[in-house]
Amino acid sequence: TLSKLVAVAEKRQLESLLSGEADGNDCFIEVHAGAGGTEAQDWALMLMRMYSRWSEARGFKLQIIEESAGEEAGIKSVTMRIEGENAYGWMKTESGVHRLVRISPYDSSARRHTSFASVWVYPVVDDNIEIEIEDK
Repeated sequence: TLSKLVAVAEKRQLESLLSGEADGNDCFIEVHAGAGGTEAQDWALMLMRMYSRWSEARGFKLQIIEESAGEEAGIKSVTMRIEGENAYGWMKTESGVHRLVRISPYDSSARRHTSFASVWVYPVVDDNIEIEIEDK
């Protein structure tokens, strides 16, 4: 039927998108607040919560490895591990600098602030490497 054909086509398209060598692996995500104090730390926390909710919605397991709290609000940095099918393949494009422009809730003058946070995504790799040294 047509619906089965569409489902197969969508599955094949997804497989082609997630066909990188490490795409099937779990991943580590690091989020670091940029310059800007409380604003940037709040933005980093928003990103952490977004990735946490995304993982939960997909049925993935998220583990916080390390978290450094901000002084007033938010976080300075966090390292998370996401375990699930193709976790790295889904998350790898999140690597880079993320920018938020908003009216700050921390500024009594209601000025517009630009905040930055860096996000880095790494695949979890198998470190069980066997090396054979031949007797020669």
